[in-house]
Amino acid sequence: MDNLKSTFREGEETTKETLRKADGDESVMDKLGNAGDDIRKDAGDAGDNLRRGADDMGDDAGRGTRTGDDVDDRLGNAGDDFRRSV
Repeated sequence: MDNLKSTFREGEETTKETLRKADGDESVMDKLGNAGDDIRKDAGDAGDNLRRGADDMGDDAGRGTRTGDDVDDRLGNAGDDFRRSV
């Protein structure tokens, strides 16, 4: 779904840029509009990526699985387990 939204945003941005250039003269306002569209598209894509990452972490937490732990995380978890057993 996120790929579909990203593709839609890219198409929307390209369409707007093309329409702004249609008169043959790209004004300062056209350039500002294009820059705003770029920022909006990038922010939307970043938001989708953050949401996907948060959803993945929530799924892992719900299942009790942890993937991609760093060594220090595993050592800390082992220390916690050891303290609980003593």
